[in-house]
Amino acid sequence: MKLPEPLAAYFAGHDNHDVDAMIGPFAEGAIVKDEGHERRGLPAIRKWMEEAAAKPSIIAVTNAAETDARTTVTGRVSGDFPGSPVDLRFIFTLDQGKITLLEIVQ
Repeated sequence: MKLPEPLAAYFAGHDNHDVDAMIGPFAEGAIVKDEGHERRGLPAIRKWMEEAAAKPSIIAVTNAAETDARTTVTGRVSGDFPGSPVDLRFIFTLDQGKITLLEIVQ
């Protein structure tokens, strides 16, 4: 499945537990919404990514769809956590080739 380059870089970084590769496609003022929390800006997003990388998981992308300015990627996330595996939707908003918003929902 062909994903836009910023999204492909994010997922590749995730699978390699490489926080620098994961955060590279994010814009300076980006926002991440996950599990009822909102992280604003690269320092807060980096901290969230480092915490996630400490609990390794794999995301198998199963679908991707573009609507308006958003790309929704569905992925099966497996790892050492309760309820694994789980299907999640990663809803990305891009602006000028950078991720400005990522919402992760079940």
